[in-house]
Amino acid sequence: MNIVDYPHQNLIKITNMKTFSDLEFKPHPMGVGIQARIAFENGFGASVVKTPYTYGGKDDLYELAVLDSDGHLTYETSVTDDVEGYLTENEVTKLLEQIQKLEIAP
Repeated sequence: MNIVDYPHQNLIKITNMKTFSDLEFKPHPMGVGIQARIAFENGFGASVVKTPYTYGGKDDLYELAVLDSDGHLTYETSVTDDVEGYLTENEVTKLLEQIQKLEIAP
């Protein structure tokens, strides 16, 4: 994760932050659309999907869900308590950054 700790400022900076461009999309397992799954060093991850059946998929937008350390959907983070839909590439990046800044997953 390349964390730089600033002890007097109580800040943590992640120097290799993953963004939308780091996602590797593959055909969705249901046979329609695309999906990328990414895991982060803090134990969390994300599933980013675009199909005709996802929130925003018909409008060429993405849906994102936060994953726990076992790769399952989790709704118990400060990032979101649900699946986030109707996302642009920039909005996906913003959520990915928030997930990477979460405290280490149990």
